[in-house]
Amino acid sequence: MNPRTLFRTVAVAEAVTWAFLLAGMFLKYVTRTTEALVPPAGAVHGFVFLCFVATTAFVWINQRWSVVTGILGLASAIVPFATVPYERWIERRGQLTGAWRLAPGAESPRNPLEQLQAWVLRSPLVALLVAIAGISVVFTVLLIVGPPGSRS
Repeated sequence: MNPRTLFRTVAVAEAVTWAFLLAGMFLKYVTRTTEALVPPAGAVHGFVFLCFVATTAFVWINQRWSVVTGILGLASAIVPFATVPYERWIERRGQLTGAWRLAPGAESPRNPLEQLQAWVLRSPLVALLVAIAGISVVFTVLLIVGPPGSRS
């Protein structure tokens, strides 16, 4: 999977989970019919949000985006459905082209972040397991803390 495919897939997934969460909130707060969708939608969206943040950082390093481009990518996850237009914008600017720069046999890493990325690209299964564990820990902590405003 190249950077374009990975980023596009996760950007669309993040937008879809926004729709799921907003549908649940609509049923809970507008129609007052059920609140059953909010917990699973919130959980799925939260997990995919964290995956999008990690993916954005990973592609940012590979593509050598500017700080502004990278921060806009991270911020796009906060606004409902904004990840898809953001992905299209950077695609039009040619900022998703090419393969993984630090893949085996390619460029040598020049800094600690690139060294980490090179390790991920050379050991993808181990890196995936570490990433899933890390995201799961963050996700669990966030579930324990609860949604904003839940502690009074």
